[in-house]
Amino acid sequence: MTEDNTIEGKDEDVNAVQPETAVDEAAAEQAEAGPTHSGFVALIGATNAGKSTLVNRLVGAKVSIVSHKVQTTRAIVRGIAIHNNAQIVFMDTPGIFKPRRRLDRAMVTTAWGGAKDADMIALLIDSERGLRGDADAILEGLKDVHQPKLLLLNKIDQVKREDLLALAAAANEKIDFVRTFMISATTGSGCDDLMDYFSTTLPEGPWYYPEDQISDLPMRQLAAEITREKLFLRLHQELPYASHVETEKWEERKDGSVRIEQVIYVERESQKKIALGKNGDAIKAISTASRKELTEILEQPVHLFLFVKVRENWGDDPQRFREMGLEFPKN
Repeated sequence: MTEDNTIEGKDEDVNAVQPETAVDEAAAEQAEAGPTHSGFVALIGATNAGKSTLVNRLVGAKVSIVSHKVQTTRAIVRGIAIHNNAQIVFMDTPGIFKPRRRLDRAMVTTAWGGAKDADMIALLIDSERGLRGDADAILEGLKDVHQPKLLLLNKIDQVKREDLLALAAAANEKIDFVRTFMISATTGSGCDDLMDYFSTTLPEGPWYYPEDQISDLPMRQLAAEITREKLFLRLHQELPYASHVETEKWEERKDGSVRIEQVIYVERESQKKIALGKNGDAIKAISTASRKELTEILEQPVHLFLFVKVRENWGDDPQRFREMGLEFPKN
């Protein structure tokens, strides 16, 4: 009995040492790799400055929709990137512009709110447009924001070097930027240097998200965003901003496929006709393009069904704002 108890005790001791050894080895590996860094970087800028394109480039995957139509991004989309020993959470904010409608005000308020919640702010300026229009007003607004600020001059491949230097000097005269980076979100030029800077400058600390997660956007919402992008790309000239997409049903099927039902909301009957197209050609093309991309993202067959509904003044409906992740302005 005593021997048995002693043997059992020894077995327990041996087993108890093994996890400690594993922990010690993991700690040694971590120490060799150096401390982890993590933090939030808010990307702000005028509409169509290239923020969503840059987030997709830095994350290495599509997490934010892109179109040549301004004000495409309506709510904050977080893209999560791993670089060296750092997890960098990019906050792709709506473009900042002079608001005219209730939806405009909600988007601009969301953008500035996102900036104030971040560890670091990166102002993205379209080098071709320079400081004209909204960019100059954003620089004025940044004077009230106290986080460290970076200046990112985008589309450098389309502007002469002397013009870039003059633009950088003019912007730095207005705001005390800690660093200026000249990049191209499209080609990736300068992006590695930018990521190196973030990975060493953001605070030391544990990562906020699992290593394999690239966005915090729910899949139902991402699916709606993908369809909204295809809607813009197909009908960018005919259809105004008075359109919104919601995922109403998401059904995982036994054969491994998924059935998705989405509604495209417009404000007038004439807009519904545009969204449908002659003989349904427009809605079929939008559905095909969206289904193809969703199949690639989800890595499973997708059965996508699109419906177009007229909802007058949906831009004044608090429920629609909640679906978009925006706070409803009271006036």
